[in-house]
Amino acid sequence: MRAAGYWARMAAGATLVWPLLAAAQAPVQAPVQAPIKTPVKPPIQTPVKVPTPTQTQARAADFLPPSESVRSAIKNTAEVHAADAALTQAREGARALAAGPHDTELTLSPTYRRNTGDNPTQYFKEWDIQISRALRLPGKAALDRESGAHAVAAAALRLGDAQHRTARSLLAAWMGWLRTEAVAGAAQARRDSLVQERASLARRLALGDAARRDLNQIDAALASARADLQQAQADVQAQRLLLTSNFPQVPVPASAPALPAPAPLDGKPQDWVTRIVTQNHEIGVLEETAAQYETMARRADAERRPDPTVGLRTFSEQGAKERGIGVVLTIPFGGARRDAEARGQYAAADVARFQAQAARRDVTREAQLAVTRAQLTLSLWQAARDARDAHAASLARQRRAYQLGEIGLAERLQAERLAADAALSEQRARADAHEALLRVQVDGHTLWDQEDTPP
Repeated sequence: MRAAGYWARMAAGATLVWPLLAAAQAPVQAPVQAPIKTPVKPPIQTPVKVPTPTQTQARAADFLPPSESVRSAIKNTAEVHAADAALTQAREGARALAAGPHDTELTLSPTYRRNTGDNPTQYFKEWDIQISRALRLPGKAALDRESGAHAVAAAALRLGDAQHRTARSLLAAWMGWLRTEAVAGAAQARRDSLVQERASLARRLALGDAARRDLNQIDAALASARADLQQAQADVQAQRLLLTSNFPQVPVPASAPALPAPAPLDGKPQDWVTRIVTQNHEIGVLEETAAQYETMARRADAERRPDPTVGLRTFSEQGAKERGIGVVLTIPFGGARRDAEARGQYAAADVARFQAQAARRDVTREAQLAVTRAQLTLSLWQAARDARDAHAASLARQRRAYQLGEIGLAERLQAERLAADAALSEQRARADAHEALLRVQVDGHTLWDQEDTPP
């Protein structure tokens, strides 16, 4: 009767323990299947007046590559692929955190024992089986899910930052190619003009209407123009190679499109600065990282109360003469290590928070410099355009004076050289102004924004 009562009590204990183990396993499956999605771009917390890029972008569409090929090129760079893989890693890490750090453990201990007492030849088959699982205390699972969500958000923002940096690189490469093409075009025009001038002067020399000295001066100027053209063509080839190797998805035409006159930014400068700062990914990454570290610090603080382990143990000894079943409860006691880990996580959260503040300061300064640079380069282009027109007018007068015999060929060639240099400076200033204006739009996410990037 007592044996029957013993087994009845053990069965009752098993009835209590198995639901505990089942309950410990139940919440593991649900969070694993739930997708964790976060937006790629940082949310704008306060209303921001968005400039309407109408005139500037309409002009840029004439000389920029198609938006579809740009988005394809950005997506297929190694840097963006790496950031996308990091986002997948963060999502899987978040699922692991949601599932919890504990697994169900099964311990099996079969033994073969010999009796060394009255009957040394007697052997017993014995076994011991234990199944156990640590139970995550209330509140820890929510902190784990929150920490994983912050990690995914930071990784998504890093993906957006990689796309943004790639767009910057593409803009710089494309405008560099257009700049070298413009310089090469000016050098080509200068060389062709001198070739025609030399042919005309050679005919006059044959007729005795020009001096050999004038032909020598033309030859010297033509040699310099040819050298300038070769250098410009080499720069074009190098820039084209850079563009096609880094962004093979972007079609590069055989001849570069002409750059129109640059136009000012649409909207107020401060609106652009505000938009650049609010759309910046680096700030969002550091803010999400700080939030993650703070959550991890609260999680480490909660870990000062360790998770207990609950198990069910059954055994057979003395060749099945002794059998038993029971509940196993393990409770760790936290010490100085857990306290130090919690304090370290709080310190890491402070580091990330201060880094986010520093990043916001730096991004604000860079945004102000970018907008100011766009305004200044536009003014510099206007000055270069006026200088080009002034030299063109002076060259027309010098040519007329040369035809009238008032000046010599050397003076006229000097005027030709100055006018060519002024035209070249205007082309460079025009490209610089366009690049600075478009850089502001790229930083403000109004140009080449990856709107179709999956969250």
